[in-house]
Amino acid sequence: MQNYKTDILIVGTGASGLFAALHCPSDKNILMITKDAVENSDSFLAQGGICVLRDENDYDSFMEDTLKAGHYENRRESVDIMIRSSREVINELIGYGVDFARQENGELNYTREGCHSKARILFHEDITGKEITRNLLKAVQKLPNVHILEYVTMLDLIEQDNTCFGILAKDKNDEYLTIEADNTILASGGIGGLYEHSTNYPHLTGDAIAIALRHNIKLENPDYVQIHPTSLYTNKPGRSFLISESVRGEGAKLYGKDGKRFANEVLPRDLMTAEIKKQMAKDNMPYVWLDMTVLGKDVILNHFPHIYEKCLEEGFDVTRQWIPIVPAQHYYMGGIHVDKYSKTTMNNLYAVGETSCNGVHGANRLASNSLLEGLVFAKRAVNKIHDDENAQHKKYDIDFAQLANNVQQNIDREKTILAQEYKQAIFNEMDKVRSAR
Repeated sequence: MQNYKTDILIVGTGASGLFAALHCPSDKNILMITKDAVENSDSFLAQGGICVLRDENDYDSFMEDTLKAGHYENRRESVDIMIRSSREVINELIGYGVDFARQENGELNYTREGCHSKARILFHEDITGKEITRNLLKAVQKLPNVHILEYVTMLDLIEQDNTCFGILAKDKNDEYLTIEADNTILASGGIGGLYEHSTNYPHLTGDAIAIALRHNIKLENPDYVQIHPTSLYTNKPGRSFLISESVRGEGAKLYGKDGKRFANEVLPRDLMTAEIKKQMAKDNMPYVWLDMTVLGKDVILNHFPHIYEKCLEEGFDVTRQWIPIVPAQHYYMGGIHVDKYSKTTMNNLYAVGETSCNGVHGANRLASNSLLEGLVFAKRAVNKIHDDENAQHKKYDIDFAQLANNVQQNIDREKTILAQEYKQAIFNEMDKVRSAR
């Protein structure tokens, strides 16, 4: 069995994990692991964009839009932190080479999506997530103190007395490995792989959520799952292809079987999904129609070239034809409860990105807040780790090898059914919380 020792372990190589790594002190050893290839995170799939506070006059509406979309179940303090931190994060991204769309005069170009009262979203064509994440990855790969292991799956935490000392994992050959870490950051994504129809990668199965349950780490709103209103309808198996909300934000229309509009296209995602499902039931059809032709060929080819190409592969020319769309699982607003510094209820353990719940999104995420939220709170996690170390917290006297051996023995007994156990644990917790609401 391989054994690693590091200062900070980051589980996940999406945008939040990479941003955390970039803010770690250069004198610390950082180990990152990812369950699949390093590029196969949902951060690479994000199409629409990333929000930013335009100016001080935009603050109140940005706050209200986020709260309204979240049904006012958001933590206001967390939303405030995200909004106030947004411009600094955007400037950092530009510094890392992210090429946001600009107007002819060179000023940043802003667009609008569902439930936004103003245009405050920056974008790069229709692959904003890929543009951000690939540039963050390039920057991380240049750091001599960061090492990335691909095809490594976290199986369980190694802990004692509610303090995390690392993890037990397995490699692509199903061989065990242990990672001892002074601090661990969980950035392992959402739960889309648990669903038959999802815009997420299938290997993102909420392992961190199930492991948190296993160790009595507090969760928050584990039943809050967002369905995206518009994915391309297909009979083919596999990940659903997302049709970005920014398409509707730019003016695309939704029609029922009769060719008539049936709802306001920029409703919040949960309300938009409900209207689409209602229309599908009325029409007795497995989809409704999305009309992008109204945007004009130039807008489609310049702003949404990858959506255009993907739809063309599926037999639809969106410059001339309507396309069939259907809702699909998309995002997890719930997750591991964290405070404003991304700390979980277990010592030395942090959670960021979709794995965590810091209260920003409430009951329903506002479009294009996910990338921003993940980056803001990833940076705060690393800053908190640094601050706590400077405060000279106590040292722990443990036998890590013995703790790891105990965890391995427990996993050995469940190994063949572990994935199913973790899936069932998550759905059981969702059902329990829903029943109690």
